Amino acid sequence: MLLTIDVGNTHTVLGLFDGEEIVEHWRISTDPRRTADELAVLLQGLMGMHPLLGMELGDGIEGIAICSTVPAVLHELREVTRRYYGDVPAVLVEPGIKTGVPILMDNPKEVGADRIINAVAAVDLYGGPAIVVDFGTATTFDAVSARGEYTGGVIAPGIEISVDALGVRGAQLRKIELARPRSVIGKNTVEAMQAGIIYGFAGQVDGVVERMRKELADDPDDVTVIATGGLAPMVLNESSVIDEHEPWLTLIGLRLVYERNVSRL
Repeated sequence: MLLTIDVGNTHTVLGLFDGEEIVEHWRISTDPRRTADELAVLLQGLMGMHPLLGMELGDGIEGIAICSTVPAVLHELREVTRRYYGDVPAVLVEPGIKTGVPILMDNPKEVGADRIINAVAAVDLYGGPAIVVDFGTATTFDAVSARGEYTGGVIAPGIEISVDALGVRGAQLRKIELARPRSVIGKNTVEAMQAGIIYGFAGQVDGVVERMRKELADDPDDVTVIATGGLAPMVLNESSVIDEHEPWLTLIGLRLVYERNVSRL
């Protein structure tokens, strides 16, 4: 079994692969204050419930692949792999790791590891040109060329960030449930805010993707648009440009990067 861990700013997603098939997944909050020992206990609690794994930490785990946008968590996970999974090959996505995707950026080290991993999975699953829209703490748009190169992207405030900002800065507004309203024209404050968030972000996605398509390919229709991230289902049915929804895109990319690097360990 391969354990994949995608550490985002808000949530950490874990996936368990049996070959190419993801057989289990978990989502937990990302807390940079957790120590390596606390993370090990958390992992044991989650994986100890799975019938294909043993009760002892590490039983049944044959490899680990990790990417993180939070340096403090990556540091502690590095210690987890060293102390609790010492005999298990581990790939941590950082400079020097082979991804197979050239990064055509002014400073490739600035690009978040998760965005590169998404590009790896997009190329493998759908080929290029492609655009990955990841609905997380930020909404990111990542462009992959027809040759499988990471060519750049767009970063916009995420859905939850926008909801929080409205609640904090609006004197008569409050944090609301993220749900589809009855209609675009809200009949009360909550529905009006929901409409603004859901349809506003759908419009943002459509507008940004259309502009990116024109820069990415001579024929914009050749570009495959893939949605991923925990908040993607909020926008999927309202956007007109999304071709594919792959909720485990980052985990799939981690599996691919692990396979490309494990022979070098």
